[in-house]
Amino acid sequence: MKSKKLALCALFTALALTLSYAESWLPLTLLIPVPGLKLGLANIVTLAALYLFGFPFAAVVTFARCFLGAFYASGPTSFWFSICGAAFSLALMSGLKALFPRSISLWGISIAGAAAHHIGQMCAAAVLMRTTTIFSYLPILLLASPFTGAITAAVSLPVISLCAKLRDKPSI
Repeated sequence: MKSKKLALCALFTALALTLSYAESWLPLTLLIPVPGLKLGLANIVTLAALYLFGFPFAAVVTFARCFLGAFYASGPTSFWFSICGAAFSLALMSGLKALFPRSISLWGISIAGAAAHHIGQMCAAAVLMRTTTIFSYLPILLLASPFTGAITAAVSLPVISLCAKLRDKPSI
């Protein structure tokens, strides 16, 4: 069972890395002229990991994605932005899922996670840049959270449903 979980963790991490890399090729600023704004496609994998396997599994996948993405593609500074946003997002999403399992839908949790991701990144920017004026940019990012969170939820829902069916199917 341990090797199956390790293989799933590696698969989820690879998928998250692939989506994160593919997202860098999307010209989102042509549609929404907000510098630094991304759809957060890797969060599809985070949501799926959280809903299918729980917080510890999702945390390992998220940390591995942030670390490997920064190591291979973008560098140490981007790691701090990525890990702070991802940690805030995952903490809030898992907390909401645990505290309000029937009250808040996957859509609400995804949108809250998108907002938390922006807050985490702004906190990282404030620390790295040694200024709090960066928070003046936060309202613009928060306005985009319902849009990016809804896209993540829309894609995550069928992925989670399909993976749950495959997970619960007996082995042949």
